[in-house]
This record gives sequence, C-alpha cells and structure tokens, in this order.
Amino acid sequence: MSLQAAEANRPNVVIIFIDDLGYGDIGPYGATKQKTPNLDRMAREGMKLTSFYAAPVCSVSRAQLLTGCYGARVSVPAVYSPGGANGLNPAEHTIAERLKEQGYATICIGKWHVGDQPEFLPTRQGFDHYLGIPYSNDMQKVATATGQRVVPLVRDDKVEELLTDEAQSRIVEKYTTEAVGFIRTNKDKPFLLYLPHTAVHTPIHAGEKFRGKSANGRFGDWVEEVDWSVGQVLDTLTELKLQERTLVVFTSDNGPWAIKGPDGGSSGPLRGSKGSTWEGGVRVPTIAWWPGRIAAGTTCDAVAGTIDLLPTAVALAGGKLPAEPVIDGRDLSPLLFGKSTESQREAHYYFSGYNLQAVRQGPWKLAFAVQPEIKGQAAATDVVDGKPRLYNLDQEIGEKTNLADKHPDVVAKLAALAEKMKSELGGTSPTARRPPGVAAKPTTLYPTENAKPTAKPGKNNKPPAAGKPQSLDTARIGDVIPSANAPAIGGKPFTISCTVDTMQRDAVIVAHGGLSVGYALHIKDGKVAFVVRTSRDGVTEIVSRDAFTGTATITASLGADGAMKLTVNDEPPVTGKAAGLLPNHPAEDFSIGHDAGRPVGSYTAKEALKGTVRNLKIAVE
Repeated sequence: MSLQAAEANRPNVVIIFIDDLGYGDIGPYGATKQKTPNLDRMAREGMKLTSFYAAPVCSVSRAQLLTGCYGARVSVPAVYSPGGANGLNPAEHTIAERLKEQGYATICIGKWHVGDQPEFLPTRQGFDHYLGIPYSNDMQKVATATGQRVVPLVRDDKVEELLTDEAQSRIVEKYTTEAVGFIRTNKDKPFLLYLPHTAVHTPIHAGEKFRGKSANGRFGDWVEEVDWSVGQVLDTLTELKLQERTLVVFTSDNGPWAIKGPDGGSSGPLRGSKGSTWEGGVRVPTIAWWPGRIAAGTTCDAVAGTIDLLPTAVALAGGKLPAEPVIDGRDLSPLLFGKSTESQREAHYYFSGYNLQAVRQGPWKLAFAVQPEIKGQAAATDVVDGKPRLYNLDQEIGEKTNLADKHPDVVAKLAALAEKMKSELGGTSPTARRPPGVAAKPTTLYPTENAKPTAKPGKNNKPPAAGKPQSLDTARIGDVIPSANAPAIGGKPFTISCTVDTMQRDAVIVAHGGLSVGYALHIKDGKVAFVVRTSRDGVTEIVSRDAFTGTATITASLGADGAMKLTVNDEPPVTGKAAGLLPNHPAEDFSIGHDAGRPVGSYTAKEALKGTVRNLKIAVE
C-alpha cells in the first residue's frame, strides 16, 4: 500500500471539548434561548450520543479523555491548581502519544488542566504543539510584572501573553484561528486536533461580535460563539474535502456549574449539576460527525464516555493497544457505524475522587452517595438516609423514583460490580491504581504576587524544602498566604504544629483548602479538631479527648497511608484514618486564625480567632 493510500485509511480526529456545558445547553438537546445552528447541523448530519459520560470536574474529565482511564486509575482525583506539584503522570500514554505512533500530527488548543509544571504540559504528553490557558480561566493570580489578576496564555511551553478577564473575550476566536490554521497546514496527512475550549466556564467573556445576541444573557452569548467556532472547523474540513475522512466529536467535560446561576447553564431534564454524580453532573451533550461513515440524523442511547475516545481513535488509525497498561475505555466504532446498539463496556462507574458513588449497567443506575443537586447546598432530602438507590434511566431520566425495593436482584448484581471496582481503584488500599505525577520543585508559570491584601510577603510565602519545617511564626491571625506559596502538601505526608492561646470554644486555627481538598485545625466545643478532606465527599475529622482552657500546644500529622494523628498538650494522641494523602495541592489559600475561603470541614466559626497562634510550623516529607 502506498503512503498516500495508507494515510487515506487513517482518519483525522477532531475532539471539541467544552467547559461546563450542560446537557440542556445546545439546540440538539433542547436549548431554545441560545441558537446553535452549527451544532444543529452537526446533529442532523451525524449522531447524538445521549448516554455519554464525563466526570464531575475539570481535571478528572481531561485525564479520562487523554488516557482512556477513570481518573481514579491514573491518580487524578480532583481539580489541579496553578503551581501545584501534581499532574498527569508523564508515564501514562495519552491519545496524542498513541496517535503519534501511527504517524499523526498532534495539537492541543485550549484548556489543558492536568498539571502546569513543565513535565505535565501538552508538549511533554504527546502533542507537537500547544496554545491555551493551561487551567480554568477563574484561577487568576496577580502578576508581578503588571500588578493585574491574570491567567497565562501558553504557546508550547512558554507564556506568550498574560490575559486579564476582559482579554479573555478574544480567546475563542484565537483558539479557532489556530485550529483552522492547523487543519490547513496538515491537510495532506492524518492529524489529531484536540480543542478543549476555555468557554463556557465562568468568568463569562464572549467576543464582542456575540455580546447581547442570545436570549440567555452572557452565558448564551458565549455558547453561540462556541457554536460559531464549531462551524469554522466543519466548514474548513468541508472546504478542504476532508469531511469524509475526519471524525469530529463534540462534547463537554462535566455538567453545568449551577451554583453560578444565569452564568452556569442548564442540565435540561437531568438531576444535579457539576461536581456531583447525579446524571446532570456527568452526563454531557455529545455529537459525533463523519459524513459518509456515521449515518446522518441518528441517535445512540448506549452508555459511552470520554474514556472510550482513546481506544476508538487508535482503532480507527489502525493501531492496536497493548494489554498493559490497562485502560477502562472501549472502541466505539460498532456504535458509531450502526453495527451495534449495546454498550461496549460491562458497566460505567461514577467516581468522585477515589470514592465510587454509583454504577450503571444498561438502563439501571445504582447510586450510593449522599450529595446535593447543586454544589455547596444541603444534600437532597430523598438521599440523606444513605441507602442505595436504584433508578431506571430509560424510564425516568431525572432520577426521582427509587426502585431498589422492587428489584433486589438488580441491586445485588450492580453492588457486586461496584465492590469489585472499589477494590481495584477506590478507597485507601486499591490494587490497580497507578501513581500520580509529582513535580519535585513546583512553581507558577509566571511570577506572581499575593492576590489578597491581608497576606504577608517575605519569608512566610516561601515554600519549604522537603523534610524541613517551614516556620510561620511571624504570621499573624488574619493573614492569608496564597496557596501556590504555602507548603506544598499535595501527595505528601506532613506535620503541622503550633501553640494557641484563646478562650474561644469555636474558632479556626489554620485552614488550607476548601470543598475539594485541604485540611484545617479548629476549635470545636473547646476541643481541638483536625480535619482532612481528600475529595468532595472524603472528609475525616479527629477531635481531642478533652477541652482545653487558655493554651493548647498542638501537633497534627497526615501519614503516607492516610493515618491521622493529633496530640494536644500532654494528652495521649488521638488517631484516625483518612482516605489517603491529599491528592493534589489545595486550590484555596492558607488562612491563619480564620478561613478566608470555603470550609474544609463542618466548622461554622465566622469570626477570627481572638488570641494568638504562635510557633506555627509545617514539615513536609
């Protein structure tokens, strides 16, 4: 076979990955307030995949798409922060690396968000080139050079520009121009175009041409700009006569960010939203387009997801995946080409961090989690008893009617599948979880200042050498240290010690992190409490035996296996067991004597601690 003929048999692969786009946010899935004519066209000419799953949050979804594995398998359990030590392990094999083995040109344009240290960036993970904001567009830091809150626009591995919020209004057009240029440059050879848009994550900044155009405010405006971008890609492929040898997949990384109100999008008929394992948090609008190969105007209701894109692309490219390392995804070609209507996997597993919260097989979903429908709210009233719930999603997509009592055989079957997967990837002793990527000397991509005026500059903001306690003794109650400059505790055992002088019975001593990951020391009914959060639902708290009066000398530690230990004054230590180490460095800042962000645990202290915190030290192993 000639080289030209071989290349003709290897289709181009385009993956358009939108941020925080809900199931009800585009025309083919019922949206009416924003117009999406290009996505409407894509659905008319291609296939809607109506049971297509991502993950509850950004970084996990991206790791799943890139590796074909659940985030728990590749140790990407939560959202990564700028300057954090953790990222997608370079030892993992990404879709870009697998397609490069088949001779593909590769590019990533947009939001990366699986680590911003040099060894984690796209050009170290199989992509020939990269252009984009490497994490969420709301993770601004104050740039030393400009004094403005910005995010970096990175080209390959260098910062090309520092973008203010307003400058983000150019980002969809910039990504689209880059994507069209890449297609034109590589029209004569197979290519992978991975286009994970920054849109429509808040802050919302639609381009000038699109502002005020939709009937759904600025959110709808940005959706319409994304639709325009899709049209530019499809039109370029058609102009170059590449449409019949190009698979285009349009999808989203998770459900809508409902807590953001009108800026947050819609789950349509689904229950729940971003951050949850309700269907609305993880089931995403998806369209596959390949004229001449995928039948026009078709719908696939079989269970599939982002983890299936890597094996699908490799199979279409003529490659063969090795037995090791194990991946969780399967080739979707039989579904795309109408050869099958059945899911290509035995089951789909819904993880939140390392916690397995549900499993689906066919129409049946068995859910275990006690969780809210909207992040930050109280748990839904029909789940607070903690009993497993069985839903038939074919009969009722909205997860309202619990059928567990009527189908105990189905419950037992799905529970057995869940237990098997928990033993492999969940909890504290998984048998098949692979190690995370950990950078030895993490730093931010550009020099940053503290974004909060209460923080102290100088030695308190220097991360410690491994194993050496960082003294924070000059810090005072009310201070806030930017998370990127706080002790680097992601994936590492650590010990915190201090002496507290106060008569308060409820107060925060120190807190680092928030609703996703972090730890805190606080006073609870006069006793000292140490709380560790390894995921949204993975919270463990231990409390001292006795209340103290006046002064407490405290030492608290988190060990490599999740072992927690708390010693107060001369009391015998109190111990407990968290799910493990913090999976990544906390996104929220380090607060002293209060919590400037969202609480790590259940404490409700509103006022700053009245007294002193002294001899504050943190040792990171």
